[in-house]
Amino acid sequence: MSRPGPERTATGLAGLDCDPGETLLSVRDLRTYYESGDLIGGQPVKAVDGVSFDVKKGETLGIVGESGCGKTTLGRTLVRLEAATGGEVRVGDDDVTQLSGEDLQAWRRNAQVVFQDPESSLNDRMTVGEIVREPLDVHDWGTPAERRARVRSLLEKVGLQEEHYYRYPHQFSGGQRQRVGIARALALEPEFVVLDEPVSALDVSVQAQILNLLMDLQEELGLTYLFIAHDLSVVEHICDRVAVMYLGNVMELGPTEELFEDPANPYTRALLSAVPEPDPTAEIDRMTLRGTPPSPRDPPQGCPFSTRCPVKIRPEGFEDVDDETWEAIEVFRETLRARSRAERSLSEQAREFLGFETRFATVDEVVEELFADRELPGSIREPVDRATDLARDGDEAPALDHLREELGSVCDHEPPAAHGVDATARESRCHRHDDEYEEPAAVGPSVGDAE
Repeated sequence: MSRPGPERTATGLAGLDCDPGETLLSVRDLRTYYESGDLIGGQPVKAVDGVSFDVKKGETLGIVGESGCGKTTLGRTLVRLEAATGGEVRVGDDDVTQLSGEDLQAWRRNAQVVFQDPESSLNDRMTVGEIVREPLDVHDWGTPAERRARVRSLLEKVGLQEEHYYRYPHQFSGGQRQRVGIARALALEPEFVVLDEPVSALDVSVQAQILNLLMDLQEELGLTYLFIAHDLSVVEHICDRVAVMYLGNVMELGPTEELFEDPANPYTRALLSAVPEPDPTAEIDRMTLRGTPPSPRDPPQGCPFSTRCPVKIRPEGFEDVDDETWEAIEVFRETLRARSRAERSLSEQAREFLGFETRFATVDEVVEELFADRELPGSIREPVDRATDLARDGDEAPALDHLREELGSVCDHEPPAAHGVDATARESRCHRHDDEYEEPAAVGPSVGDAE
């Protein structure tokens, strides 16, 4: 359920005053890549790949998506725990990605993180008092007596007792340890807090208590949250807006209620259709996705979701090919992509050099299984045969390139632009929103651009 932000003005980085509803962070084309570590060459891991959005003062912006989509890396990059490869994170006139010295220290005071695992994120050799006081000591906040008083006040604020000051983390339950983590994050009076799956490691009953605590603290202190989660029911309960991530990209962004009731992007629809339904008799239109997400080292050249999208656009001239045959072509392409990413061991390289059979010499078996019982028109048979010949030589990249050129559509060649959706402040990235390719029944009732 969407909730209004707290009516409070706070001072952010470099004296920036933000009124409720104003933009606190402006993220533009943010990229975070990890180098491969190979001695020679190697593609980087594109954990966050060109993300843009705004975070409003006092709101809770949810970040959802499958494991490995870049949610945590995005949050860590915003608070400078990870270095951005490119793009901007604007707070007023400052670009957080370029800050250094005192300006960076000021941002780190103003932006904090509550981590996923309340056990591993706390030092068992330190008392609770020392853990919560550590940020105050590092930033030389007040006098020692004021720091101790501040810690006791924070412990009370998060629902702990004064006597807990001298206890150790192992003496607490998971929910209590997370309360300690929240108190530590609030020690320096931040304005922006990244909540990295803060309740996923807790029991359901404890989750509700921590969520209520976070909402109360937001109202009381005027906090702005970036809430990272995979539990969509939690996101629906606590977030004002939601960004849906896939393979390092934001596929859909908009108000929580509208996005959950009427998802505009095929990936959002598939994600929501996987939510368990408590009523076993209810009829649910499940959207099952094929395969797994591609490697972030080798993302698709066009739409990030193109390798699994159930409403992927076909190239011109192939609209009449039956669905099962076209599905087999897509599976063939993904099999080649998976084979191209697999690493050959030294023994397999030696066997290949000597002309012996290896686990990579099975492309003919794949083609036999997929296409043996199908009558393929010449326009499909020729690219499949050519790709098979190329892959048989052990290098799948040219085979993939050939299939993309001959049987690829706009989804394979061009990244989709952000399209406005209905009358809300919502946007979705999908080629189906273009008038030329629009199919309302396949994607959702609101796929056209907002006027």
